[in-house]
Amino acid sequence: MPDRDKSQHLFRTAEEDREILRKVPQTPQTCSSAYCLAFDDAAFLLRDELRPVRLQLELMKAQMVFEEQNVNSTVVIFGGARIPAPGTQPVRTDNPDLIKSLQDKAHYYEEARRFAQMVSQYSLDTGGRDWMICSGGGPGVMEAANRGADDVGAKSIGLNIVLPHEQAPNPYVTPELSLQFHYFAIRKMQFLMRAKALAVFPGGFGTLDETFETLTLIQTGRVAPMPVLLFGESFWRRIIDFEALAAEGTISPDDLKLFSFVETGEQGWGKIKQFYGL
Repeated sequence: MPDRDKSQHLFRTAEEDREILRKVPQTPQTCSSAYCLAFDDAAFLLRDELRPVRLQLELMKAQMVFEEQNVNSTVVIFGGARIPAPGTQPVRTDNPDLIKSLQDKAHYYEEARRFAQMVSQYSLDTGGRDWMICSGGGPGVMEAANRGADDVGAKSIGLNIVLPHEQAPNPYVTPELSLQFHYFAIRKMQFLMRAKALAVFPGGFGTLDETFETLTLIQTGRVAPMPVLLFGESFWRRIIDFEALAAEGTISPDDLKLFSFVETGEQGWGKIKQFYGL
């Protein structure tokens, strides 16, 4: 706990009161869950009625961590957890066709790593508080993003979420910036609250969800315009017919300008530099 100026505090801290209560005699009354301090009662905090409080705590904790670690702005990288590093075996499948498909996408791992290296080097050259790489903290493309930052000695952020699979932080996330979330909504807010650009590599439902939510927020003016870079035009055009959405009238033709297709890390970083006049 940070040092505090005693003259500015008339009351004991919550931590001090918690330590006092840990020394009280053990009686039926003091052992009752009702006797626990509310903030020190895990069973109470996990009740359904406390969901609004937990949402606020999750939002506030990340905010405080970023402020204490001097994070000003970020470049967010989304992409598939199943895309392997070159020369490695894909996980969670023994289907030869899927193994080949994923291995054919391994170059995206290298492009994400290269892109993160360039962004992170610029971040270091300009003070280290801006343009920090932020990923979902897991394997695959996320690992490549944090690894690229680590390659040049820069800090990077990992925003994990509790899942049955792939929830462990990759080893390249800066430990002090490795956060864990329960609520998808709060995690997605933290992705975008400091973002100056979004780089999206091939991925699955999670990647699509996060990407289209970002595009929707930009489209509706809830988030300021930023570069949204879709790496791998052939992949994106195969799985999404963007022009068909415009032709059907469900989006405006101008909405097709909200994102750009790129193939390499150099092209992606070039789009960002052009957008911001760097």
